[in-house]
Amino acid sequence: VARCPWLVCPGDSANFAPYFYDNGPYSHNGNLALFSLSEDTAVGTQIYCLNGTDPEGQEVRYGLAFEPGSKEYFRVDPKSGNITLVEKLDREVKFTETTASGSSIFKVQAVDRDTGSGGSVTYYLQNAQPSLFAIDRHSGVLRIKPGEMLDYEKSKTHFVTVIAKDGGGNFNGKEQFLSSSATLTINVIDAQDTPPSFIGIPYFGYVYEVSAPGSEIYTVVAKDGDVGNPNPISYSFDEAVELFCQSCQMANMIITLCVQASEVGPDGSLMDYGVTTVVIRVVDLNNNPPTFYGEKGPQNIFELTMYEHPPEGEILRGLKITVNDSDQGANAKFNLRLIGPGRMLRVVPQTVLNEAQVTILVEDSAAMDYEKHHFLTYKLLAVEIDTPERFSATADIVIHLLDTNDNAPKFSSDYYIARIPENSPGGSNVVSVTATDPDSGLWGEVKYSIYGSGADLFLIQPTSGIIYTQPWANLDAEVRSKYNFYVKAEDTEGKYSLAEVFVTVLDLNDHPPEFNENFLEKTMIIGAPVKIEAVDDDAEEPNNVIEYSIMKADPDNIFDINSDTGEIMLKSYIKSIDIVQNITKQKDCTWSLVVQARDRGQPSFSTTAVVKIDISEATQLSGGPLASFLMQSRDKPLQILGMLAGVISLMVIVTVIISTAMFMRNKKSNRILPNRRIKRRPRHQQTWIWKNPFKKTENSADKFLENVNYNNNVSNVVRQWPPPPPPCAPSLPPPPPSYIPGDRQWVVPTVSAAVAVKPKRKSEMTRQDTVNKALVSELKMRLEKRRNYFY
Repeated sequence: VARCPWLVCPGDSANFAPYFYDNGPYSHNGNLALFSLSEDTAVGTQIYCLNGTDPEGQEVRYGLAFEPGSKEYFRVDPKSGNITLVEKLDREVKFTETTASGSSIFKVQAVDRDTGSGGSVTYYLQNAQPSLFAIDRHSGVLRIKPGEMLDYEKSKTHFVTVIAKDGGGNFNGKEQFLSSSATLTINVIDAQDTPPSFIGIPYFGYVYEVSAPGSEIYTVVAKDGDVGNPNPISYSFDEAVELFCQSCQMANMIITLCVQASEVGPDGSLMDYGVTTVVIRVVDLNNNPPTFYGEKGPQNIFELTMYEHPPEGEILRGLKITVNDSDQGANAKFNLRLIGPGRMLRVVPQTVLNEAQVTILVEDSAAMDYEKHHFLTYKLLAVEIDTPERFSATADIVIHLLDTNDNAPKFSSDYYIARIPENSPGGSNVVSVTATDPDSGLWGEVKYSIYGSGADLFLIQPTSGIIYTQPWANLDAEVRSKYNFYVKAEDTEGKYSLAEVFVTVLDLNDHPPEFNENFLEKTMIIGAPVKIEAVDDDAEEPNNVIEYSIMKADPDNIFDINSDTGEIMLKSYIKSIDIVQNITKQKDCTWSLVVQARDRGQPSFSTTAVVKIDISEATQLSGGPLASFLMQSRDKPLQILGMLAGVISLMVIVTVIISTAMFMRNKKSNRILPNRRIKRRPRHQQTWIWKNPFKKTENSADKFLENVNYNNNVSNVVRQWPPPPPPCAPSLPPPPPSYIPGDRQWVVPTVSAAVAVKPKRKSEMTRQDTVNKALVSELKMRLEKRRNYFY
């Protein structure tokens, strides 16, 4: 770098000049002798300090001098002598891109210390661009090839490797060529040969319709094509700018502008230029909210009067609503919503662009009920969709509903339960029913009526709903205690509803207990009770619940009575008739008791009866279990009849089953044969004797004879049926005959059967027969009384 430091003394009038200190090479202060600096030293770095003095002691000033035309890389402080790097250093060779083709750009010089042919040096290029550079082999001058030009825009730097080779020589008996290489860095300096170019094209901009004049719309950027040494850029428009300024108020208008970028030379003149287009769209600004319109202009309240329960899907034609948004595009797109009670109505359309006719449809007809809402108020809301402002508008829709007869009267309950005492006088209140009709006016008036099989004894007040008994009605719980019927509530147009009424007649204790007779005769077996029974005609408990008690007995320590069932029994310590006779000192075991039957009603009623009891011992009846059963059941004739009917039914069923089985068996073989060989019985063969327990012993000889053989086809079957015996007390069957070994003759059993006539024996009247006759007689009497009671 060409530089020369100088030292001066201002105002020096002496003969001696100031001088630098010589601090030796490579020092950082002194006279800048042999000072080296790396090319990558950063700009602004203090690299050296000049140091000098004046012999006369005057103040010295420092400075640097450069060769004419060279670049000033350093700056020195005049007072301190500090040298600062102010331009970036570059050691490489630099040439402008306008250097002429074939021009010499550098001379390479290599020194060979050898003499003779070994001292001659030749040069050539290695791995360089052969199309741009060439070197003279003898002089080492590097030139640009003819026809080639340096271009800064294509390549800013070129690296050229030059090889210097000697002429060769003998070394240690061998011929040897020596060479050396050096790399030249050639920096191309840009020249003003490229016009400006725009960055980021194409250009599209926009401006809002309400932008004020002078507002910044868009910025274009252009750079000088000669980036190594760029010139300033000047921008300009053509005449379309005036048109743009006049038309920017029009929404959605697109304008194309032509922009010119020109280089400004050192003298301020315009040089090369570039041109591009800028497309500007005038954007609609969202400055208009949606607006609702009626027939006379903007409107925010719409009213309509209509009947309740219109058909679903019906259009409310009385509402004439239009909605509009004056903006354009997305700014004019909005949703419509209907906000109000329930989902009775629906708005169509739900999405609008710019403008639409608003239609309101009935969605839920049942919910539009006058009885629930005399009028309906809805908010019709329009809200923009895709705008940040989300402008909106609202309108009130008021619908006045008119009533119709759409409701039937309704009872306060589906059923009514009433209770009334029996024997209540006619015209007594029973229950009050209530039905309401929510409709207005005459449609809401209700009239009541009753009907049904149980309504004969009752009346209802048509307007009040009070149910009362007929004037002539006589309610008796013993005759009928439950009534049910229907009550009807009807409006003026015949719409009605029903409810069921249940009336219970409360039983009063108006009947005393009653015995069948005031004087009762009973026969008691020791160990078995006798039962007396009274009947109370009241309908319900506790009025018909009877308690029994012994009012008088002589003696009074013989009997007990069950208060609930009326069973009279002897004291537990009385086990035999002898104990009874010892207590009473009498042989006659007959006593009379006064028994009371009292109900549990309020007030309580009672009645008494005299019971005559004849006591006997169980051993006196030797009839066995059957006789004991008859004695215990002599007061229950229906139980005896039921037992007899059951036994007879069982016998019939067994007979049918056996006959059916035999028939099916014979049918399979297609012929009827005896199962086994039939043997005749001997005349004097012993037979089983079956004693009829219901026949008197003196008539035991009256038997029936039946001899029927079912295993042959004989048609002359003899049947002799005796007349039915009169009823008598049952007795146990006789024991089977004793078995005598050797007397029994084996026979083959068959289906045939014969009942032999039992030889007559002299009848004997025993105590058992007497008791049986007494039981039968008493049984007949009770059956007759029971029959008379029912009929």
